Amino acid sequence: MDAADGDDLHIWWLGQSGFLFKQAGAWLLVDPYLSDSLTLKYAATDKPHVRMTERCIEPDQLRFVPVIASSHQHTDHFDEATLMPLANARSGLDLVLPAAVETQARSRLSGATVTFHGIDSGTSVELHGWHIQGVAAAHNEVERDERGRCKFLGFVIRRNGFTLYHSGDTLLHPGLANEVPTDCDVMFLPINGNKPERRVAGNMNGREAALFASSMRAKLVIPHHFDMFTFNTESPATFVSACQEHHQPHKVMSCGERLSVAR
Repeated sequence: MDAADGDDLHIWWLGQSGFLFKQAGAWLLVDPYLSDSLTLKYAATDKPHVRMTERCIEPDQLRFVPVIASSHQHTDHFDEATLMPLANARSGLDLVLPAAVETQARSRLSGATVTFHGIDSGTSVELHGWHIQGVAAAHNEVERDERGRCKFLGFVIRRNGFTLYHSGDTLLHPGLANEVPTDCDVMFLPINGNKPERRVAGNMNGREAALFASSMRAKLVIPHHFDMFTFNTESPATFVSACQEHHQPHKVMSCGERLSVAR
């Protein structure tokens, strides 16, 4: 990872919706799930979370990352078994998350050396040169707390001229296109779809993700939220076909793979 230097944006897919970013020496981690906590939790139930992809790195090996953004409280996006060892390996960790779930997050990470930065749709924070703004996400609805704050977010991330959109978990919903910038350098969109028989909240499917990226003139779109659990995945083939049909630049990454994007 140290070899990824210079002013390019370097991206690693860590599986599910987890991505690691580096640009001009600064690191950011979004939605890491680097444990087997869900496999263990559901092992003896009628909804086993059988892993398809092995962990590509242990959490404490990412101790050099000072900032994490977590889109919501589902464990494959906010995992104590990932965040606790990572925080404990550092003297301090900045965690960006929906302000609506900050109380729950503090309870789940009790005792960890974490500074919490709660944001909402349309509000932002800047940490270590990363500007992170909240975008309302529908999983399956745009759910809000009693103060009207979103419990599920995506993130518009900016640094040194790069603009990224990480969706978190979301369906397409009215207003989404108004919150996401056009011409993003990279969009990260889920493709596992929304199937009620899975008994979990859903996301865009591959075709929807490709069409949304195309409509927003994304310079590149990368799919996520697939190939982690056997019961909740889809092949990226439909996504790739739709991207090709609409001449949308795209890249399907392998877990642990690095991609570098030039200015």
